[in-house]
Amino acid sequence: MSVSASSTSVAAVNTAAMTRSAQRELAQRVRRFAVQDRFFAWLTFSFAALVLAGLLGILVSLVIGAWPALSEFGMEFFYGTKWSPSEDVYGAVIAVYGTLVTSAIALLFAVPISFGIALFLTETCPLWLRRPLGTAIELLAGVPSIIYGFWGLFIFAPLFQEYVQPLLAGTGLPLFAGPPLGIGVFTAGIVLALMVIPFIASVMRDVFETVPPVLKESAYGLGCTTWEVVRNIVLPYTRIGVIGGIMLGLGRALGETMAVTFVIGNANRLASSLFAPGNSIASTLANEFAEADAALHIPALFALGLLLFVITFIVLAIAKWLTRRSAVRAGR
Repeated sequence: MSVSASSTSVAAVNTAAMTRSAQRELAQRVRRFAVQDRFFAWLTFSFAALVLAGLLGILVSLVIGAWPALSEFGMEFFYGTKWSPSEDVYGAVIAVYGTLVTSAIALLFAVPISFGIALFLTETCPLWLRRPLGTAIELLAGVPSIIYGFWGLFIFAPLFQEYVQPLLAGTGLPLFAGPPLGIGVFTAGIVLALMVIPFIASVMRDVFETVPPVLKESAYGLGCTTWEVVRNIVLPYTRIGVIGGIMLGLGRALGETMAVTFVIGNANRLASSLFAPGNSIASTLANEFAEADAALHIPALFALGLLLFVITFIVLAIAKWLTRRSAVRAGR
């Protein structure tokens, strides 16, 4: 009996020792995992902070570089309509007008075309054609902008001048008044539309493919047409992604440089006609930065860059507000 009690006591001691050892090992593992988690959190925070620091660095450098022009011209820089390096007089209205108008024209053409492409690829395209056509559209996004500029200047602009501009001028609308030059604000907007179509179409196609098939099949089973399925099922389900794709294309259009520089005409003047040559912020920077005077010309170009930064920020803020509003309405 005493032997059995002794064995039980020894087993209890061993069990307690093993329990303490397991607890110590578990505590060490918990501490090690905690250190790893803190290191991972610090590492990911560093990546995010690096992006934020770069953004703030760009903003600060733009403000510092633009300060001489902003202090010289004040608010007149933002509403001035004269840009004359020879007279050291700089106003941003011409460049801002060209940037906004060309981007608006680009979206006016690109959004419905991109929607049609995405709708065809996801709803009505034959399976054997879906992959090669989708790949071809994505490859268009990788074409350098200078190639679009060459094509627009030497191929599209002459054809547009000979065949399209005379027809539009015949309508008598003031927007299409003036001689058909081929190049101009309207031409730049169309070339921009061709450039942003692959981006918007790719995003729309991807978000359309996220719609659960059971939702569309149920709608088809109730007798809905393809358009009714798209309008009542696909678009409400993918509204946020569609807005994001459109804003991605708008961001590309606002900052495009080389293609616009080739076909916009690069004239520092305001005109009511879309056929007239003009300028954008990006094309002004590309044309004048290399030969700019350090006194006021370079600071004025920095101020244009700062203005483009602010416009892009406003566009992104509007996109964020639209997506949040859409999410709230969808939740309701």
